Amino acid sequence: MARRKLLLLLKPFDVYTVRQSNGISHTTNPLILQHLENRCKVHKDAINFCQDILSKKPIEWEPVFRNNLSRPIRNVDLVVTVGGDGTLLQASHLIDDSIPVLGVNSDPTRVEEVDMLSNEFDASRSKGYLCAATVNNFEQLLDNILEGKTVPSNLSRILIRVNSKSLPTFALNDILIAHPCPAMVSRFSFKIKSDGMPCSPLVNCRSSGLRVSTAAGSSAAMLSAGGFIMPILSHDLQYMVREPISPAAATSSLMHGLVKSDQSMEAMSFCKEGFVYIDGSHVFFSIQNGDVIEISSKAPALKVFLPPNLVY
Repeated sequence: MARRKLLLLLKPFDVYTVRQSNGISHTTNPLILQHLENRCKVHKDAINFCQDILSKKPIEWEPVFRNNLSRPIRNVDLVVTVGGDGTLLQASHLIDDSIPVLGVNSDPTRVEEVDMLSNEFDASRSKGYLCAATVNNFEQLLDNILEGKTVPSNLSRILIRVNSKSLPTFALNDILIAHPCPAMVSRFSFKIKSDGMPCSPLVNCRSSGLRVSTAAGSSAAMLSAGGFIMPILSHDLQYMVREPISPAAATSSLMHGLVKSDQSMEAMSFCKEGFVYIDGSHVFFSIQNGDVIEISSKAPALKVFLPPNLVY
């Protein structure tokens, strides 16, 4: 029987850099320096711990820092991400529906630390909402996966088509359609369609953008904007118009709602320039006046080993 192959995708260390090459720090607060240096150490320790565990298992594995990976992930049986939700999100952009993902939160937030330092700065670490593992349970969870005792869940992703052409990246959390300058107004219209036919009124908007989230992403920016958390395995999408200019529009039920799993949203941009941002600011595609953007949950699902509290 062939040995199973695993890709270990790692959050880089430079995200914790607080000193310039000459040794001078960007901050003078010693508590912030100590906090960031500790975060880097904890993350490195977690990587070393996971690699030590993998070295003892009958599998082939390869470590790769996420900023060194840009091609689709293929020919592996499992991807393990070590970092937080950002590392798992980046992995999701390179994976189809055949390879499962296990997220390891390398540096979980410590509630007592946040409380103690609340008057100094935000001491939050990694939330790891979609990460099922930490160093405390990684080996046991990995064993359960390798032995087939634990199975992944299927998370919906967003398929985006611009002028009938599919974008090469699916969104696991959300998309934002907006002008590249946050101070500019975004002009667009949208309607909900079912079986290719409109099933909602046409909504014309001037706002700061249109956000659409999956169930997995409904606890992130969507929730912060006033949306609601959806059941994690739902195939529906949630949408919200950001900061509509018209006072009447701000209270309209058409500004926030659901796109059911058998429906799609069709939006048209009326801006000279704009972007479709996918899962944050790092992945984006340009759009222009008159472009038609179709949004649905018809993308291939992502197989993720989820924390038990999200599934049950």
